[in-house]
Amino acid sequence: MNKILVVDDEEILRMLICDTLEDFDFAIDEAEDGVEALAKMNDNDYDLVILDYMMPYLTGLEVIEQLSQQYKEKTPIVMLTAKAQESDRQIALDKGAKYFISKPFSPIELIAFVEELMNA
Repeated sequence: MNKILVVDDEEILRMLICDTLEDFDFAIDEAEDGVEALAKMNDNDYDLVILDYMMPYLTGLEVIEQLSQQYKEKTPIVMLTAKAQESDRQIALDKGAKYFISKPFSPIELIAFVEELMNA
């Protein structure tokens, strides 16, 4: 079973993402900010991280930067964010996000990205 970490400071959004993914038999962990996400990634192996851009303590970009410094093998990251400008998208992809999905998002679109990454 593939293990996914969902990182977002909005509890309701985390619940929506987790409920969507659990319907497809993924094992899900949650973190409410970048600091908690990094701690969980130090203790667990994940097949995918779904990461919010704007969070307290550490932004999604700061999390990606720290992950790239700590790990040789990169865990695929899907950036899920309300920041929908093309420049934000390009920055996230340049930092190491595999995909960029704007909020509000379609659960069907999210599942399609997740399944594509899991089958790659």
